[in-house]
Amino acid sequence: MQQWEKAIAISVVLPVYNEIDNLEEEVRRIQKAMLEAEVRYEVIIVDDGSSDGSGELAQTIDDVRVIRFAANRGCGAARKYGTMAAKGEVVVWTDVDMTYPNDEIPELVRALDGYDQVVGARTSENGSLPLLRGPAKWVIRRLASFLARTQIPDLNSGFRAFRRDVGDQFLYLLPRGFSCVTTLTMAFLSNGYSVKYVPIEYSPRSGKSKFHWWKDTQRYLLQVIRMVLMHEPIRFFGPLAAVVTAAGVSKLVYDIIKYDFRVTTNTIVALGVAFALAGVGLIADLLVQLNKKRHDVMPATVDSELAAD
Repeated sequence: MQQWEKAIAISVVLPVYNEIDNLEEEVRRIQKAMLEAEVRYEVIIVDDGSSDGSGELAQTIDDVRVIRFAANRGCGAARKYGTMAAKGEVVVWTDVDMTYPNDEIPELVRALDGYDQVVGARTSENGSLPLLRGPAKWVIRRLASFLARTQIPDLNSGFRAFRRDVGDQFLYLLPRGFSCVTTLTMAFLSNGYSVKYVPIEYSPRSGKSKFHWWKDTQRYLLQVIRMVLMHEPIRFFGPLAAVVTAAGVSKLVYDIIKYDFRVTTNTIVALGVAFALAGVGLIADLLVQLNKKRHDVMPATVDSELAAD
């Protein structure tokens, strides 16, 4: 067993909302994998106001910690408070709906060496309404990749491991719903922390999905934009200002040639809008830099001894 495996402590956070059919099987699968890997770990079940007896069942499972909420707060809140309660140096987020390869959690954590977060990038779309979700997720992922200046293979995978000391800095940003995983990815990337993607198989869900494709897609998009505005607003306003400026200048040249140096009203409006967008972007960027919260946790480095193993 490697020295790294002996030193690490892993907290597996499981948000649970009406998952009584899968809960015990998934927990046993995780425990078996962790015991075989001979790592120190804990499993934290966060019962998010389940009405089907999931909370009561969780309390009967051996060797787990259980947090129970009387009302449903959302999976983002469940993950947030589960992470706050975690004792491990590494926190793993996953689900108990049979979609993620939870028996591969040790391999996911091993991939964290030299990185601040590792995300399981799904190689297939087996969620509900894939024909509708797929294109929407692709557009949002492309937008997020542009805004974050890096390629993001899977923006909203719920199967991930991250350094708790880094993640603790961004828990206050997590929304209550599904977009919490998007928020965590964008927060790490926007603040200079490294994110690694490893391919995983994604299985069909067991039971009824809680994902609402239209509402949750809107939330994903808004959360991506919100995160960028909080960290690098110039990446949002800059391209818009450039496009409007190009259109305004083109129209200005047209007016000069067509109307003998007379500028039309819509040209003036276009140039004014471009100037306003550029100004707002610069002011927003200045305010972000002046009010930016300090992040004192050092990013992950590659350990030469571990790399040699």
